[in-house]
Amino acid sequence: MKIFLVGFMGCGKSTKAKQLANLLECPVIDIDAVIVAQQGMSIADYFAANGEAAFRQLENKVLKSFDYPETCVVATGGGLPCYFDNMQWMNESGITVYLEMTPPQLVSRLHNREKRPLLKGMDDEQLLAFIIGKLEERNVFYRQSKLVINSFDLEPKVLLDEVNKLMG
Repeated sequence: MKIFLVGFMGCGKSTKAKQLANLLECPVIDIDAVIVAQQGMSIADYFAANGEAAFRQLENKVLKSFDYPETCVVATGGGLPCYFDNMQWMNESGITVYLEMTPPQLVSRLHNREKRPLLKGMDDEQLLAFIIGKLEERNVFYRQSKLVINSFDLEPKVLLDEVNKLMG
């Protein structure tokens, strides 16, 4: 089984993916890390050099062409589900989990904004407004997930139990 974690930046996709993969004793694939390794530059640098449209194309190609192990946990980028047919493809390819958080919870988690191309130079108030606007756009996609769970203070075992319930 492939488990795809989706959600807004800062919701804990990379961390929860590692924790869940650890419990399942399976590999973790971080799409952003795959892109960084393939391109030899950070996501921020790729964004700056090539723009968002090129990044979304690359992200789509990596998502769909990666040779996934039979069982694995996949951490996706925050915007990945919102482009092309990525969300549909993930739903057809495995279990999708939306790690949901409220906008104030996300603000409290997003400290190092300089590393995130979309957040550079924002104060907390600007960030809150940005998150509220982006979530309005993205929830249409995120909510297509097979499992929606609040990920603030989410224990890995609880996440595993919810995934197992879903699988029946």
